[in-house]
Amino acid sequence: MAGFKKLIFLQLVSWIVFSALGSFLIASSFDNAVSRAQQNAQSMVSNYIQEKTMADVTPEHIRLSLGSGNVFSSFIVRDFAGQTVLNINTQSEMPVLAGIIADTLNSIRPQFAVNKSKDIKIEFLINVQSQAELLQQALVFMTIISALMAFIPIFYMKTIYRKLNRNVSMTVADAVDIYITQNQVTESIDQDFNTNKVAELGAELAPSFNRLAHFLKSKQEDIKSAAQSIKQEAYKDVVTGLGNRNMFVEYYEHQIESASDKSFGSLAMVRCSELQMINQTRGYQKGDLYIKGIADIVKHVSGTYTGSQVFRLNSSDFAVILPNIPSKEAERFGETLQARFTQYQQNQELSSVANTGIVPYESGKPLGELLSVVDNAMSMAQSKQANAWHLQRETDLVNNVGAGFGNQNWRRVIREVIESRRVMLMMQNIMPIGKNVKAYAEIQARFKTEDGQMLPTASFLAMAEKLEMAVEIDQLIIDTSIEMIKSRNFNEKFFGINVTASSAHSDQFVIWLERRLLKEANLASKLIFEVSEFGLQQNIKASKRFIDMVHRVGARITVERFGVGLTSFKFFRDLKPDFIKMDASYTRGLEEDKNNQYFMRLMVDLAHRIGVSVFAEGVESQEEKHIVETLCLDGVQGYYIEKPKEI
Repeated sequence: MAGFKKLIFLQLVSWIVFSALGSFLIASSFDNAVSRAQQNAQSMVSNYIQEKTMADVTPEHIRLSLGSGNVFSSFIVRDFAGQTVLNINTQSEMPVLAGIIADTLNSIRPQFAVNKSKDIKIEFLINVQSQAELLQQALVFMTIISALMAFIPIFYMKTIYRKLNRNVSMTVADAVDIYITQNQVTESIDQDFNTNKVAELGAELAPSFNRLAHFLKSKQEDIKSAAQSIKQEAYKDVVTGLGNRNMFVEYYEHQIESASDKSFGSLAMVRCSELQMINQTRGYQKGDLYIKGIADIVKHVSGTYTGSQVFRLNSSDFAVILPNIPSKEAERFGETLQARFTQYQQNQELSSVANTGIVPYESGKPLGELLSVVDNAMSMAQSKQANAWHLQRETDLVNNVGAGFGNQNWRRVIREVIESRRVMLMMQNIMPIGKNVKAYAEIQARFKTEDGQMLPTASFLAMAEKLEMAVEIDQLIIDTSIEMIKSRNFNEKFFGINVTASSAHSDQFVIWLERRLLKEANLASKLIFEVSEFGLQQNIKASKRFIDMVHRVGARITVERFGVGLTSFKFFRDLKPDFIKMDASYTRGLEEDKNNQYFMRLMVDLAHRIGVSVFAEGVESQEEKHIVETLCLDGVQGYYIEKPKEI
């Protein structure tokens, strides 16, 4: 910036100097012209009138004598008595700037010539038009030249400054990047700011960069603290305060996989089995409390092992690293976790809490391979019982017999449940709102191992879908439900039974269900089959065939978790369900969410126009129930209304 100011100052001085020089030359030329004109005027008049009297001299004669050069702008001849004998004005119109210059020159003084022999005095002004126009041109020319001389270096300096700015920015960024990545200010920062990239700035800017370098050094601790805080925030899970997946990966890669010293230990993965169910039926706030409770248990149990680290990998999974812990000790870790989870399950009235998969590790083991093995261990744990754990032993890893064993074990467990018909039915009522509303009780299934332990329901059903065994599970639930209704003499009640989308879209299942309901014609009208909106959307044509069959035998259909899909309005026109259950996400915080209230009111209005009843699920408070009633829904379901109970 200082160099730029100097450049402007030099250009201004040069313009003034050149303008003054031009003006001086033109003024000298003007003085010479005045002297010559004075001599010429006197000589001309004397020669012209030497044989004539003044009475014979006319303006026309003088004009002829002056010629066409317009040397004089005014020419006045007076006698010694002061009488004007002749007055000629030849001044013509000039441009504004030239006129100003001419007036300035003319205002200096008039010029005189005296001829005593003829008793006359001549007063005249030189015609300065040519000099004024010349000076104007000189000033304009000098201004243009000065501007060009100024702007050419400016454009050149602009290019240089742009380049230097980029180089300086890169140098600063490199220095800061070195600090952020290495948590230190480079010792050669002075040299960094004096490389060829920055040397073009000139000596006058070097002190500024040196001051910046020393400032960074002096602020090293502050920068280190700020960088560490930013890193911690980016690597921290907001719900539990634990390190997230990014921190887990970084820790494993630096401390275990790439460690120079030999190390070993155990890696445990803890999976929260009921998070999805709690989010849907009790709300996300309850889900967060559930996650925090599990995190506290895991931190407390792992805290008894030196150097242990706990991370939250995703919404439902935790990772625990137990350095220098052999498999035998890792088994005790799993047993302790299971006991704590079972206690938490009883306190919170849950069907399960979490399962744990454990594998040994050693330095140099790639993380991807280890996660694949621990996932198999997790599948094994889930297939045992609620809150179970499983250790994938080192011998299995060496012989590579553990790959895919989790799925195989799940297939065996599901097959045993089907063949032994180890299913337990729970019931949760939908409370009707209004006198003429017909609601029903939803049947919910739970599954047991051969030793009577409860399996995690969500994991069981998910694995049944994955292994293409969902149709058999749905057939088991429907058969068991029909037999229960008949044996308990529940002929006056209505029951809802969940059916997976894969079953609803299976021709084999649809044929089986139609025949089964035709055999129980007196019970068919008491059954309502619930299918998720998202599942029905996967195959609209097959979904319509299923719904038409259900209506044909006298049963009814509920579209559950309604409002999650992108084509919800098509269900009213194409599928014609009997009931819809609004997804729990619309019920949660309903008293404060005007958008959800508006959407539910719109759904209720559209549904009632075509005879479809609307229920709200996941109602967890008096306030939510009150809002649902004001929105004219037909029924409510949730833990506030009634908890699931064994039939």
